[in-house]
Amino acid sequence: MKSIAKRTWFALILACILLFGVLTFAIRYFLYADRWVSFTGSPHVYSHGRLDTGKITDRSGEVLYSADSKQLYSDSTKIRKATLHLLGDKAGNIPPRLLRTYASRLFGYDKLNGTAAMETGGGELKLTVSAQAQAVALQAMNGRKGVVGVYNYRTGEVLCALSCPTFDPLDPPNVEKENSDGRWDGVYVYRLFHTSYTPGSIFKLTTLAAALDKDPELANETFVCEGSRIVNGEKITCPKAHGEQSLQEALAHSCNCAFAEITLRTGKSALTAQTEAIRLAESIEIDGIKTVRGRFDLSDAEDNGLAWAGIGQYTVMVNPCQYMIWMGAIGGGGIAAEPYLVESARCGGKQTYAAEEKLTPRMVSRETAAELRDLMRYNVREMYGSVDIPGVEVCAKSGTAEVGTDANTATFAGFIDSEKYPLAFIVVVEEGGAGSSTCAPIARDVLQACINVLKGEG
Repeated sequence: MKSIAKRTWFALILACILLFGVLTFAIRYFLYADRWVSFTGSPHVYSHGRLDTGKITDRSGEVLYSADSKQLYSDSTKIRKATLHLLGDKAGNIPPRLLRTYASRLFGYDKLNGTAAMETGGGELKLTVSAQAQAVALQAMNGRKGVVGVYNYRTGEVLCALSCPTFDPLDPPNVEKENSDGRWDGVYVYRLFHTSYTPGSIFKLTTLAAALDKDPELANETFVCEGSRIVNGEKITCPKAHGEQSLQEALAHSCNCAFAEITLRTGKSALTAQTEAIRLAESIEIDGIKTVRGRFDLSDAEDNGLAWAGIGQYTVMVNPCQYMIWMGAIGGGGIAAEPYLVESARCGGKQTYAAEEKLTPRMVSRETAAELRDLMRYNVREMYGSVDIPGVEVCAKSGTAEVGTDANTATFAGFIDSEKYPLAFIVVVEEGGAGSSTCAPIARDVLQACINVLKGEG
């Protein structure tokens, strides 16, 4: 009898374990089954790494990608090239990150009927980007390497997210054999999100934010530039002696001597705190795409290193997307909308996803943001006429970053101060030289295209 009792208890324990396992599986199935079936490579919804169903459109409804088509991509060669890094290539060297992130929203998976509901034809992923703005950016870059980013700092919608070099996914190059001149260097990297650059003088806006927050009276001071300044035995130079100048003139002239003085007065802790406020060394996630971290480390810096850091050199590195958000925060009075690329997803006539607007943490005080806006607007009026657009006020700063080669990296960043067209932007051209001459015309063309989009004209 004792033996039978033991066996009975053992059987009951096994039954309980089995029941617990079944219940756990059932609960997890109803919670996560759509994720399980949509994992990358699932034979139920993928073929050769690509979704078997669904399409991706730009903000106007123009089809950029269709799994139901043998061609997959847009009919336009220019748009195929301009949207390559958003959509990925056929070989998988550039992964289709947006498709992977929203795969479960694009097919009619049913927990009772499985993927049979895919017979409805799949879903639609609508992006915030404009195919036409992307194409304008591609043309303006004219074969150069770099990035163009534009987003609405009030809503978070990304209108342009171009990375160059790029290629036609329907006619891919043989990168290994055709790269003797370096034309395809980094072609598989989505530079807007996954690269960091030496910022050059656009970083002076960050230095100035820290300085003004620490001492608002700085705005009323003057600075003397004799063409060079010795800091801790090292010479910091300007292209010419600017003489006595106001703060707005020092920023417009991008005076290294003045900003070396401003940086030293501001100090390590205040400048580091400002870079932390703009999340320069953090990674953020945008629709499944994680940005690379920037770099700002003054732990071993002497005064000369600190001065160079405040000018945007030393070991400072910024991610273009992160810095674009910072520009939006200045335009937004110290806070900006978090950017997003996907507006909505639909399947079988039903909306399965809709983007929600979120705000960044406060990056700078409202008063300092207003001061920076006025200084950046003065820059455009006095120095960057090539970026000015009739009917709107563009506020900007250029940069020329020394990167250890003969050709410097050109940078240009800013925003439009407008309720109708609140657009923040960044343009980086590798080996581009001066930001004002190289990047400003690119920014103007793309901003005008984005304004037309918001007007409903493009």
